[in-house]
Amino acid sequence: MSNLDNALRELREKRGQAQVEIEKLDQIISGIESLKGLSPASTRTTQPKRVISAASRRKMALAQKARWATLRKNSQPTSVAKSTGSAPARRKISAAGRKRIAAAQRARWAAVRAQQKKVA
Repeated sequence: MSNLDNALRELREKRGQAQVEIEKLDQIISGIESLKGLSPASTRTTQPKRVISAASRRKMALAQKARWATLRKNSQPTSVAKSTGSAPARRKISAAGRKRIAAAQRARWAAVRAQQKKVA
C-alpha cells in the first residue's frame, strides 16, 4: 500500500506544479494582452446577439422575398414533366455499349483473379 500512497503523493505534487505553471502562463498571457490593448475578459466572452425589432424583421423578409421573386422571374421555366411529378425520361444504353461494359468488367475480374492466384 505504501507504493500506492507514494504514487498518489507524487501525482498530487505534479498536479500542483502543473497548476502553478498554468497560473504563470495565464499571467503572461494577460500581460501580453494588456500590451496589445485587449482586456482578458473581452477575448473570452462572446458578443451579445443583435436585437432586431419585429418591424425590421418583416422588412427584411419582404426584401428577401422580392429578391427571390426577381430571380425566379429571370430564370428559365422548368419542364412540364417535373411540374406534374412524373419521373424524367431515363437514358438508355445501346446493346453494343452494354457488351463493351460487360467485357471490360470481365477483364477486370480476370485480372483480380490472376493477382489472387499469384499471391496464393
